[in-house]
Amino acid sequence: MFKFTTRKQHMLFVSAAVTLLSGSIAVASSHREAPYITQNPKVDATDFYLFNSYEPGREDYVTLIANYVPLQDGYGGPNYFTMDQNAAYEIHVDNDGDALEDITFRFTFDNALPADGEGAALAIGDQQVAVPLKAVGSISENDQSAANFAESFSLSVIEGDRRSGTMTMATDGSSGATTFVKPFDYIGTKTLGSAEDYTRYVSSLTNSGNVFHNADIAACGSASAARVFVGQRKESFAVNLGRTFDLINLDPINVEDNVSNDDLADKNITTIALEVHKSCLTGSGNGVVGAWTTASKPQISILNPTGTFETPEVAGGAWTQVSRLGNPLVNEVVIGLKDKNLFNGSEPKDDGQFATYVTHPTLPAIINAVFNGNGELSGDSIAPINLPRGDLVAAFLTGVEGVTQMSNVTASEMIRLNTGIAATARDEQSNLGVAAGDLAGFPNGRRPGDDVVDLALRAVMGAFCHGIAVDLNADGNVDDQDNLLLCGATAEQSRASAPVGTVAFRDGAPQNSQQFMNAFPYLNTPLPGSSN
Repeated sequence: MFKFTTRKQHMLFVSAAVTLLSGSIAVASSHREAPYITQNPKVDATDFYLFNSYEPGREDYVTLIANYVPLQDGYGGPNYFTMDQNAAYEIHVDNDGDALEDITFRFTFDNALPADGEGAALAIGDQQVAVPLKAVGSISENDQSAANFAESFSLSVIEGDRRSGTMTMATDGSSGATTFVKPFDYIGTKTLGSAEDYTRYVSSLTNSGNVFHNADIAACGSASAARVFVGQRKESFAVNLGRTFDLINLDPINVEDNVSNDDLADKNITTIALEVHKSCLTGSGNGVVGAWTTASKPQISILNPTGTFETPEVAGGAWTQVSRLGNPLVNEVVIGLKDKNLFNGSEPKDDGQFATYVTHPTLPAIINAVFNGNGELSGDSIAPINLPRGDLVAAFLTGVEGVTQMSNVTASEMIRLNTGIAATARDEQSNLGVAAGDLAGFPNGRRPGDDVVDLALRAVMGAFCHGIAVDLNADGNVDDQDNLLLCGATAEQSRASAPVGTVAFRDGAPQNSQQFMNAFPYLNTPLPGSSN
């Protein structure tokens, strides 16, 4: 075991903060990860989850969750956090391994004012004057008449190419309607009551008696029954963000997990969550699927010099992708600055252009430079020496054979999930996933409680070159001989390639399954903008 000096600890700037690539993980959620997306927060994807549902009784279903609109303060009024009416928010699924989407779930949004688009007004003297607020009184499960704003969404399902494939509309499982209500953000307790009141309000807008809508997706055939939730949730990602980017102003070996280290603990996000039967996703493949989320906008946008509520701008032209997220935080701290905008506009089929960032990641070299500049720790270098990094490629770009590898193998960045591996019950999950013997966790999909920051720090320094907590060789022992052999021909060679691969790096921000609900949509009620 090695020990960081104070000077080196101070300089671990990309080090503990960064991620592990190979697809993927980094030490800060994918908020504001590329120069252009900072100008478009409504289409900025922050986290993407894909996992076999672990809610009791939902064993045959898969949950897909895409979070957008980063760093929401609950008090962020008076307009709060709507989605972009001109954007298409999409979740793509590849089920045969060719890095092309086979099914796409597209969400689009619409905003409206009551009173035929005029909005609420008050009698001021002899005049009816439009009010400036989105709520002019308390809103509850029994009375929404004080709402001065409404947001709705539609869900289209596209089979084949996202732009030219066959499209059908998902419908309300009870009424057959093709639009669904998105609830108000949690303005505060005076407007929307306690957290329990807010949950009852959200549930009153659905057909399920719960916060989600029961939907029918005809494209899924006999397994058409689905659940969908769109609305504000408490931020689901935990990270010691400030210290990480203050040249890693922490000790990543000795820091203890404490909620005070989570700089996103007081933030909300907007969640798009979908639960569908696994047979809807797997198609004719081998049961392993890959998925990612994107947001696209029309190529042309013209500002309206006399903008109205409905038309502040006029948009047209071809859909143009501006945001992309599969595995957590690839673009934020792995892709080179010059390619960040390009990555956000790219598709998995073209990921060969970014291969060097995975096979020859810069982060381990940076960690070695700032912590081992004189070569006093573990020999000349603490960075893994197995270049190209086959361990990272397998874990994140191709999948591991027999576990997360699809029927065809195309190196591409997406989250891969083996739908045949049973979900682990919430109370039994390990937040370190596969590395700790929980085969239903990251990088076999990603659950809300998987601590991808700690995993990233460990994996980038070679954790998967060492044994994992699974009896791979069936000798009755779980030890370092249970090696995936991703870094060498033998267990000994694999271990030797990563001299600090067993070091328990962490950022001190706790992330585990107990922090989340045990039922769809899993993510927690948002924080109110104001409390009594």
